[in-house]
Amino acid sequence: MSITAEGWIVFLLIGLVAGFLASLIVGGGGLIGCLVSGVIGAFVGGFLFRYFGISLGIENALVVEIIHATVGAIIVVLLARLIV
Repeated sequence: MSITAEGWIVFLLIGLVAGFLASLIVGGGGLIGCLVSGVIGAFVGGFLFRYFGISLGIENALVVEIIHATVGAIIVVLLARLIV
C-alpha cells in the first residue's frame, strides 16, 4: 500500500490542524511544534480510538480524523510535559 503525494499533504494538514487545536487547548506553539505533535497525535489518537472501540458517530471522515489527531496531540503534549 503506497500513499500518493496528495495523501501525504492531507495527512500533514490534518496533523497541522490537530496540533494547532491542541496548542489552543493545552498551550504551546510554533509551526513545527504543532505539526510534530499533530502528526504523532494522529497515530496515538487513531490507535486509542480503535483500541477502545470508540466511535464518534460522525459521517465526515475528515472531521473524525481531525478529532482523533487532536485528542492524540493533546495526550502527546501532556505526556511530553510530564517527561521534560
